[in-house]
Amino acid sequence: MILKASQRGGSQSLAVHLLNPENEHVELHEVSGFVSENLTDAMREAYAISKGTRAKKFLFSLSLNPPESAEVSTEKFEQTLERIEKKLGIEGQPRCIVFHEKQGRRHCHCVWSRIDANEMKAIKLPYFKRKLNSIARELYLENQWDLPDGFKKGQNADPKSYNLKEWQQSRRHGKNPRDIKAAIQQAWEVSDGKASFKHALAESGYLLAQGDRRGFVAIDFHGGVYSLSRQLGIKTKEIKQRLGDPKDLPTVAVTKASLSHDLKILHKKLDRELKLKHQEELKPFKAQKNRLIKDQKVERLALKKQQQQRKITETKARQAKYRKGLSGIFDALLGRVKKLRLEHQRQTKAGLKRDMKEKDQLIAQHLAQRRTLQDRYKYLRSKQLKEDQGIQGAFTQTQQGSMTTTELTAQFNRDYKPKPQGKSQEQNNSPEISL
Repeated sequence: MILKASQRGGSQSLAVHLLNPENEHVELHEVSGFVSENLTDAMREAYAISKGTRAKKFLFSLSLNPPESAEVSTEKFEQTLERIEKKLGIEGQPRCIVFHEKQGRRHCHCVWSRIDANEMKAIKLPYFKRKLNSIARELYLENQWDLPDGFKKGQNADPKSYNLKEWQQSRRHGKNPRDIKAAIQQAWEVSDGKASFKHALAESGYLLAQGDRRGFVAIDFHGGVYSLSRQLGIKTKEIKQRLGDPKDLPTVAVTKASLSHDLKILHKKLDRELKLKHQEELKPFKAQKNRLIKDQKVERLALKKQQQQRKITETKARQAKYRKGLSGIFDALLGRVKKLRLEHQRQTKAGLKRDMKEKDQLIAQHLAQRRTLQDRYKYLRSKQLKEDQGIQGAFTQTQQGSMTTTELTAQFNRDYKPKPQGKSQEQNNSPEISL
């Protein structure tokens, strides 16, 4: 599983993030080593203790993300955390464990206090990223999961990964940063020179230009500027070998100025209509998702109540085995009480293990249901992405003069116009969901 960690402060903002209701299921699994029993108060406690030191980053926050289709038990998560604690030297430190579920995936967050309460100083965590990468690689090999490229080829990252700045830029225009990178990378793969690359970019709705500081950039109709070297993950020198000198291209300012005012207005209008069409298509999915999550929460609450009632019944039954009065005194003298107590501890431990197994089985069932629904979402989004790229490409052709605005509007009405009644053939052919 992928392990991402950081030393940080901001205990209250972290608590808000970990309890974020945007996740479909949030479970506070453990709060240990703190006086408080809830996450928010535990984080306040960690902050209060840190004030006795000079430490600003008094927390160690870790996320554990298994592969998408892997079924990882709660016990396996706990064993991994113990392994990490031993490797980093933070065994016995106060910690909180939270589980999140979203889009059919379950991952875990753990937050430790770095402050050693006995010595009142922060525990140092040298080379923790390198140590975590070592554990992560071992977990992939032990569980026979497919190794990510980063573990196969040194530090190679996902070519479609993005940073915060790229994410914010894409979200301002209502796009997915992965989709932007995928479109530009695909254009690069199918081209062998400047002309073919410009044509491939235009089909996805991007214009090639000379960057102000970078060598080459791609510009969309919203005026968004995307560095080719960053989007492709290669150096400018390699791009120049295929495309030549960027000075032969128009600058960003000239390219933006060439986007006519009337065409921008038309683009905004049709783009808005297409987004409304896509939102309507996703409404059935969102409604089914909300019903599914609601039903799953009811089932989990019912299981929790059932286990609590069974625990009470079993505890009463065990207590009833202790004899009272003179018989109880003889049992204590003869060591029978001690044997009985040890047996009851074993039974209690077995009961907790049984309850956790039942809960994990229910969670695995719910994750499978959610993944099935997510497959439908991916199908719809893939279709919508093709439509979005198609209309963006048509706008680029109009900008370049190979298509008139009348032809563009006619194409939109024919291929992309929202249909208020009935379902399109594409929707009728979408995968059926059985839950």
